[in-house]
Amino acid sequence: MDADGGVGQEEAGARQAPVGKQARKVSGQAAKLVASARTVTADHTRVRADVRAALVPLREVRVRRELDGIPVARLKDVTEGRLRLGAMEQAGYDTVGKVYGARSYELRQVPGVGAQSADQAIAAARQIASAAEEHVAVRIDPADRDDPDTTALVMALNRLVNAGPEIPRAVETAARVDAELTPLLAAARPAGARLRMLLAGRLGRLRAQDAVRRIEELLAEHAADGTGLLLTQASTDLLRPAAPAAEAWLDFEVRPSEYTVLLAEIAELAPDIDAAEGFLPSSVSERVRGQRLDDTHRRVSLRGYQAFGARFALAQRRVIIGDEMGLGKTIQAIAALAHLRAEGRTHFLVVCPASVLVNWSREIESRSALDAYRLHGPYRKAALADWVRDGGVAVTTYDALSSLDVPEGVPLGMLVVDEAHYVKNPDTRRSRTVALWTARTDRVLFLTGTPMENRVEEFRSLVHHLQPDLLPHIRHSDAVAGSQAFRRAVAPAYLRRNQQDVLTELPELAQSDEWEEFSRTDLAAYRTAVAEGNFMAMRRAAYAAPHRSAKLQRLRELVKEAEENELKVVVFSFFRDVLTTVHDALGPAAFGPLTGAVAATERQEMVDAFAAVPGHAVLLSQIQAGGTGLNMQAASVVILCEPQVKPTLEAQAIGRAHRMGQIRHVRVHRLLIADSVDQRMLDILGTKQVLFDAYARRSDLAESTPDAVDISEQSLARRIVEEEQMRLSLTK
Repeated sequence: MDADGGVGQEEAGARQAPVGKQARKVSGQAAKLVASARTVTADHTRVRADVRAALVPLREVRVRRELDGIPVARLKDVTEGRLRLGAMEQAGYDTVGKVYGARSYELRQVPGVGAQSADQAIAAARQIASAAEEHVAVRIDPADRDDPDTTALVMALNRLVNAGPEIPRAVETAARVDAELTPLLAAARPAGARLRMLLAGRLGRLRAQDAVRRIEELLAEHAADGTGLLLTQASTDLLRPAAPAAEAWLDFEVRPSEYTVLLAEIAELAPDIDAAEGFLPSSVSERVRGQRLDDTHRRVSLRGYQAFGARFALAQRRVIIGDEMGLGKTIQAIAALAHLRAEGRTHFLVVCPASVLVNWSREIESRSALDAYRLHGPYRKAALADWVRDGGVAVTTYDALSSLDVPEGVPLGMLVVDEAHYVKNPDTRRSRTVALWTARTDRVLFLTGTPMENRVEEFRSLVHHLQPDLLPHIRHSDAVAGSQAFRRAVAPAYLRRNQQDVLTELPELAQSDEWEEFSRTDLAAYRTAVAEGNFMAMRRAAYAAPHRSAKLQRLRELVKEAEENELKVVVFSFFRDVLTTVHDALGPAAFGPLTGAVAATERQEMVDAFAAVPGHAVLLSQIQAGGTGLNMQAASVVILCEPQVKPTLEAQAIGRAHRMGQIRHVRVHRLLIADSVDQRMLDILGTKQVLFDAYARRSDLAESTPDAVDISEQSLARRIVEEEQMRLSLTK
C-alpha cells in the first residue's frame, strides 16, 4: 500500500476486497458466527459430559457385579501364574471382585500373604476391572425407575433426545464453521485498520485481502444454508433443562430406541466388530469404513451397525443387505438415499410389496428430508409426473413396476428392492422387470430378512441382478462350512447381521407401526360400519375380506420372516373372529386361539406347548386372555392386529413376552390402516399428555385395574365415529 493509503500496482488484483470499516464489518459477522458455533460445541460437550457422569456409578455397579462372578484363580492369568492365591481364597477372598474391593493392608492380614502378593493381587484385579469396564453394557430398564442413578441417566439423556434430530448436523456444522473461519479471521485482521495494513507488508496485505474475500464467500454460503438459524436453534434446544424424572421416564418408554442409540454412542459400547460388520474380510470392511456418510438430509440417528450397512451399500454400489428382521434395513436404505441426495442425485426408486408401500412412504418422510411419491393406485400417474419433475423417492409395488413409464432421461440415483427374495425365480415376470430396472442405474440395494446361507441357488439368482461376475465364486461348499464362511465368501455383495451380532446396540424392546391401505372390499365394509356408527365393526373391517386383506397379507409376511429366522411369534387381537381369520390364514400349525373361554389350566398348557416347539411357532391369543397372568417369553415377535382402546391392556400384553427370562430382544409390530379408525385412535391416545396422565396416576390399584387409567371407551368410540362420518360424508 502506498504512503497515501492507496494500493500499489502489484496489488491491483486485490482491489475488490473490502478494507477498513467494511472489512471490520465482515470480520465482525464472521466472529459472531464463530462464537455461535463454539457455543453449540461447548453446550453439546457439556450435555454429553453430564450423560458420561451419570454413567459412572451404573458402570461401577455392573463392573463389580461382573467381577464378583469371576473366580479369584483368574488373577493368575494376569500375573502369568506367579501369584499364590490359596491363602486369600481360604480367607474368603474367592472372587476377583472381593480382591478388587479390598485394601492392601487388609490382604496383608491374611496369614501367608505378604505385602508384595497383596499389591500384585490388587493390581491384577484392577487390570481385569479396567478390561471389564471397556465392554460392560449399561442398559436402561423401566423396572429401575426407582433407582436414583438410573433415573439420573434417563434425565441426562432426555436433554439430548429432546434437543431434536438436528443436533448432530448442527454440531458438525459448528465444527466446520470454527475450522474454516477462525484462521481466516486471524489472517484478515490487518484489513480492519489502515495502520495495520501499512505494517503488514505486501504479502501480509495480500493475505488479509484474500482472507476477507474468502470470509465474504463463506458468509454468503452459510446465509444460503441457514447456518446461523441452525446454530441459534441448536443452542436454545441444548440449553433446555431436563424434564422432571417422571416425565423423562415416560418419554423413554414412548421412544426407547432414541435413548438407546445415544447411550450406545456416548458410552462407546464395543460390540464384536467382526460380527457388527457381518464378518466381512478386511479388504471389504476397510473400504466400507472409508466411505463417508452425509447426514444433511437424514432426520434419524443411526446405530453403529446401521451406519456401516449404509456405507456398505454406498461403497459396494450393488449389494444385498440381509439383516435379521428388526435390525432396521429400511433405515439403512434411507440413510444411503439421503447421502446420495447430498451428493447431488435427485431421483430414487423403491420397489416393495403392496403391504409395506404406505410404511415406506411414511418412513422416508419421517426419517429424512426427502419427498416420497406413491406410484400406486388411482393417482399414480399424477404422482409419477410430480416425481419426474421434482425428484425425490418414488415408491411402487412389484406389480406396478412393469407398467411404470419413466422417461429414459430421468437419472435414477439408486434402486431399492425390498423383500428381494420375491425375485429369486429368474423366470418370473416380476424378476425380469426388476432386471430391466437394475440395468438403468449403477446403484442397486436389495433388502431381505431371509437368510441366504441355506438358499445358495436363490442367492445366486439375486446376485445375478447385481454382480454377475461374482457368480463363479459362490459355492455350495461355502454354505456348508457355516454362515460366517459363507458371508466372507460373498462379501462383495452381501451383508447380514443377526440380533446376537449387534446385541449391545439394540433396544430391549423395539416397536414398529406397519401402515397399510384398505383393499377395495375392506373399504366397502369399513364405510358401511362407519355409516351405521358401529365402532367395533370399524375396528374389524380390515379383516372383512381375508383373501384381499392388506393387514392379513402383512401379518403373513411377518410370520414368514420370523419362520425364516426361527423366531417364535405371538399374535394378539381383541376380537375372536379376527383370530379365527388369522388361524385360517396361517393354518393348523398355529397354536390357539387362546381366549377367555379356554380354562386357565388349558391356557398354560397351550403356552407351554408353544414354548416347547424347537425354533419357530405361532401362538394366537385374545389380548384380554393372554395379556395377564401368562408368561410368553418364548416369543420374540409380537403382532398386534389392531390398536387397543386401553393402552394399558396393550402394554400388559407386550409385557407377557418382554419380561425377565426373555433371552432375545422383542420386536413388536402394530398393524394399522391409514386414514381409518386406527389412525384416529392413535391421534387421540398417542399424545404425551394422555400418556403422562396415565403414568402420574399409576398405582397398585391402577395396575390391577387398567380401566382406572384409560380414556372412556364410550367417549372415544363416539368421537371417532363422528369424525369418520364427517370425513367420509356418511351419516347413520
